Amino acid sequence: MLEAELEMSADSEGGSEIALEYATIDYLLNDSVALVAGKFLSPVGQFRQNMHPSWINKLPTAPSGFGHDQAAPVSNLGLQARGGFSLSGDSLFLNYAAFIGNGPILEVADGEIEAIEAVGRTTNDNGRFVWGGRIGLLPLAHLEMGLSAALGKVSSEDEPELLRDYDVFGADFAYQWKNLALRGEYIRQSVGSEARSEAPDSADWQAWYAQSSYQFLSNRWEAVLRYSDYDSNTDSLDQRQWALGLNYLFAPNAMLKAAYNFNSNDEGSRADDDNFQLQASYGF
Repeated sequence: MLEAELEMSADSEGGSEIALEYATIDYLLNDSVALVAGKFLSPVGQFRQNMHPSWINKLPTAPSGFGHDQAAPVSNLGLQARGGFSLSGDSLFLNYAAFIGNGPILEVADGEIEAIEAVGRTTNDNGRFVWGGRIGLLPLAHLEMGLSAALGKVSSEDEPELLRDYDVFGADFAYQWKNLALRGEYIRQSVGSEARSEAPDSADWQAWYAQSSYQFLSNRWEAVLRYSDYDSNTDSLDQRQWALGLNYLFAPNAMLKAAYNFNSNDEGSRADDDNFQLQASYGF
């Protein structure tokens, strides 16, 4: 099976950008194992692989820290095995994903690591790979809890020979009860120090969010509340956010979303600016 997704967006100058979010070939070995090859959404964490499509995400944007070049890995280029099975009849289920692929690249400027580009890169400048995955447990029919991790070596584009330790850790949960949905996630990416580098210090990016949503009036309307907190390696990019949303669902895969984001940043940067958003989403 072939899967792919293109992302189209507008840049700050009014132009358009087109990017390949993922493109994979999937092969089902059996009911418990599927092999995936290509550029795939990162299985580390829950939001990126399960919630990021606009017609699934209940707000117009990702939680703070879960966007591109932030705390959560976006995608990988490599191989993945994923699936699930029952541990105890119909009462206890486990799902899993394990991968190996090209690692992220560090963005260095003015003697500091400014960002980590954790997208599926077609090049591997340092010749090293990153491996990891996620394990999810469903102890109840409507509750899932997950743990994620990844390890490897990374470097900057200008210093591919200067390798640093790289690790990721994440934890998440999701709960559904009638019309009420609760979910939350914590994610952290860290890179070690390298004394010979232009940017010798270690770096850390971490973020978490908690979200609740409730459908009412024949499940046509949906209210959403989300808090997210992003702590980056650059203080001006840190952000705490309360997001309030109201959605109208034409169908499960088609909705109109309105949201207001109350943002806070201690440095008074653009990350401190509040904003209002409207979005129409359709999935097919």
